[in-house]
Amino acid sequence: MNPRKSPSPALHRSAMVLALVSAISGCARFGDGGDSDEYGDSAEASQQALYDNAQQALRSGNYTESIVRLQRLEARFPFGRYAEQSQLELIFAHHMIGDHDAALAAADRFIRLHPQQPNVDYAYYMRGLSALAQDRGFFRRFLGTDISRRDITNIKQAFVYFNELVINFPSSIYAKDGRQRMIYIRNVLASHELNVATYYLGRGAYVAAANRARYVIENFSKTNTVGDALAVLVEANWQLGLDEAAHDALAVLALNFPDYHAFDGQGQLVLRKIIDNRERTWLNMVTFGLLGRPEAPPPLTIRRTDTDPQTAS
Repeated sequence: MNPRKSPSPALHRSAMVLALVSAISGCARFGDGGDSDEYGDSAEASQQALYDNAQQALRSGNYTESIVRLQRLEARFPFGRYAEQSQLELIFAHHMIGDHDAALAAADRFIRLHPQQPNVDYAYYMRGLSALAQDRGFFRRFLGTDISRRDITNIKQAFVYFNELVINFPSSIYAKDGRQRMIYIRNVLASHELNVATYYLGRGAYVAAANRARYVIENFSKTNTVGDALAVLVEANWQLGLDEAAHDALAVLALNFPDYHAFDGQGQLVLRKIIDNRERTWLNMVTFGLLGRPEAPPPLTIRRTDTDPQTAS
């Protein structure tokens, strides 16, 4: 029997080259991913390798690169075991780089595709956060612009999103924070409506001012703007010559806000009146009247024109 021949040196060298190539390929897949196109387009790149590289970018705070890697992972393995997780992480990554439109689109897409997914509440929550963050640009943050004086379209939508979260997922770990943000948004919306009411008041549009103030009172009764809204309603009605309505609003103000800042030491309400649409003002005093202080004469006489039916009778 002939003895078995040992492998030739050339065959040994070929095997070593193949092993070295395999080792380098493995390092490229699991390393720092310096050139994302190289490992991403490689036919041998596995689902696990792509996901690990995306996670590495997320952990290092390189959200732009993580978006590239997560999108590549989803494109190559749309039904893979990391597909849904990658879609959720895309929402987060878009939000972190300030691309809130993309974050909203990604959240909407996830909710549409996976309405029963166990972590879909996160998509609802991030949708609210991204809508709220759309209202906070660079200059607004640094210039300290009052949010209640700006366009409120996005913040209204954020309220809707958070409301959907707490209604559909009341036991979610995100529900408590969602409720707190709804309280904040409600206060901002109330402040916005109050600013509009005082704007109308200062320009003599008393009917519009009264309507806005009444809207605040009726729709934002649990906010800290109700006292100011009642004061606006008092002055608007007084300016319109609606004495009874003005005193009714004043009675509600005194009953519910006895320490309101515009009451003076004699229990009278100090009103601010704009003259000729300028910033020059004077103080006008309105007595409590119906509030048990008839002995205090009103320092302000509510005048009517000579043609007023009530004075002509």
